[in-house]
Amino acid sequence: MPALADLTQRLLARHSLSADDVAAAATALASPDVADEPKIAFLTALGDKGETPAEVAAFAQSFRAWALNPGVEQWSAGAIDIVGTGGDHAGGFNISSLVVLTLASLGVTVMKHGNRGITSKCGSADLLAALGLQLDAPPAKHQAALAQLGYTFFFAPGFHPAFRHIAPVRKALAAQGRRSVFNILGPLINPGRPAHILLGVFSEAWVPRLAEVLELLGTSAGLAAHGLIGPGQGIDELTTATPNRVRGFGRLRSIDGVWQGRDYGFAESSFEDLRGGDLAANLAIVDAILSGRGPSGLVDTVVLNTAIALWITGRTATVVEGVTPAREALLGGGVKAKIAATREFFLRA
Repeated sequence: MPALADLTQRLLARHSLSADDVAAAATALASPDVADEPKIAFLTALGDKGETPAEVAAFAQSFRAWALNPGVEQWSAGAIDIVGTGGDHAGGFNISSLVVLTLASLGVTVMKHGNRGITSKCGSADLLAALGLQLDAPPAKHQAALAQLGYTFFFAPGFHPAFRHIAPVRKALAAQGRRSVFNILGPLINPGRPAHILLGVFSEAWVPRLAEVLELLGTSAGLAAHGLIGPGQGIDELTTATPNRVRGFGRLRSIDGVWQGRDYGFAESSFEDLRGGDLAANLAIVDAILSGRGPSGLVDTVVLNTAIALWITGRTATVVEGVTPAREALLGGGVKAKIAATREFFLRA
């Protein structure tokens, strides 16, 4: 097995790594017996070379294999994850969390995988926990949640013990203003292995690359998407305020282009409608939306993403067909009832 330093030298020479090389690197990165300095050097060299889709897929395979198994295989084939890479610094609201609740209220099985806010003031874990979810739920509780609520949330730190010895390295790289492959691995290593995914991507350039990664990982169907705010600025969401670069994979691999809300009957909205804040601010936004007082662009964006997810999972034949049921679920009491059911479920012993 090559040492991490040897692999770093290959990267510095601009050579891509084989699947076996990546497996060896992942083992070294997760090891408490390897110092932080060679880990930082390796990840820096990999980022400078530029990660190939094959390398990212190989890293995902390693960390998927090491993830704790929540025992939810019976739901995986029909399930979807709605998730973003983070790291766009756009200050958007937790759109995916409301899409999860809207989909669950429509009977679509959702397995969301996420974390607390790292590059944002409020992550999906922060918001969903405040709405009643138990972040440290044991596997049996996740199984019961899928059976009774139709969705669950896998809190990343509880399912990926191999990341424990990588966290200090990620923190050191972040202090240098550097990203690493670990900034994009989260959405690729959902321990529930849902067969579908709607993935928001931090960078337009990474949309086709991550679509290829998910193709290599054997995902049944999904889309990678990035909202184009302006020159050099974007959001890891598909929105009604932006043109959206999209690329499909699996059953949807022929999708490749730019989508806009107006293609599906939505008015173009202001990006200001999509702004979020800290936990208190985002909870107030949830209340406003469910009371019919939410920003129209944010409501439309949640509806659009829900409609797209209905189409990805095969619940509807077209995206447009899902718009009306999505809006009715969000504004007609379905999501409010799902939040109440979530609180009741997790309060039970």
